[in-house]
Amino acid sequence: MDLAITPLPGGFGARVDTDLARATGAAAARALTDALHHHRVLVLPDQHLNHADLLAAAELFGTVDTATDRRYTVPGFPGLTVVSNIHQDGTPIGIYDGDQEEEWHADNSFKPELTAATLLYSVITPAKGGETRFADATRAYADLPAGLRARIDGLSAVHSVQHLAARQADADDGRSSTQAGTLTQLPEVTHPLTPIHPATGVRALLLGSMVIPHIEGLPEADGQTLLADLLAHTTGPEYLYTHRWKQGDLVVWDNLAVLHTASPCDSSRHPRLLVRATVRQQAHRPGTPDGGITAEMPASGSNRH
Repeated sequence: MDLAITPLPGGFGARVDTDLARATGAAAARALTDALHHHRVLVLPDQHLNHADLLAAAELFGTVDTATDRRYTVPGFPGLTVVSNIHQDGTPIGIYDGDQEEEWHADNSFKPELTAATLLYSVITPAKGGETRFADATRAYADLPAGLRARIDGLSAVHSVQHLAARQADADDGRSSTQAGTLTQLPEVTHPLTPIHPATGVRALLLGSMVIPHIEGLPEADGQTLLADLLAHTTGPEYLYTHRWKQGDLVVWDNLAVLHTASPCDSSRHPRLLVRATVRQQAHRPGTPDGGITAEMPASGSNRH
């Protein structure tokens, strides 16, 4: 399958012009997955996807994760999650209310199994705010001094959803996107600070501005200083791409290669609705494609990020 790919300015990310509703089979899976691993972020504009189309598109990149918060799952589609700042009868219809800046993170780093890729599809796009920003954690790692890379390659960091909930509550008048759900029952997990990508063999920085309480083997203060320095480096302007959403945009990112955050969006004036799917990490040799499965979504849906 030939794709019309235009690299984005800034050193990572690419625009892909193709109709994902028509992309099926092993050739499409190979082409899209290879493009994702090469560019790390794919922007596919002007899509017209129902729920089943979006699920099928996600399955081109691998196995869709269905272990999601049931409160915000699209009915009948356990692999799809509503992301929105819209409230009905005082209750949010999706994860992330959008009024505050979201923390820098990699999706689900507080789980034992890292998320391989995330797809986000825009259904209702705000006139102002709600942009998604990406940081190239792969190139940021490669640009570190050799001595620092050697120092951190053997380090592991603890990722804690309880720590994330507490930090979110501190930053947002006691509210947390995680504390009300079942995620707070998850135990702390440990991940390498610079994991090796299973498909590309390349290291990236696995960071988060609120999810990591400490680095194993380092005093807490030293670990937090190191984490802050690495995050400041990774989110420097030379490593950033900001996506300003348009209705029908689908953005796919390699969660093992980039970090992301969402810009604030005034929920009282600018409704925001997207639908998200995440793909589970699988054992993968460099140069081999992920498996693809074809899969259907009414024109209304929702999302987060």
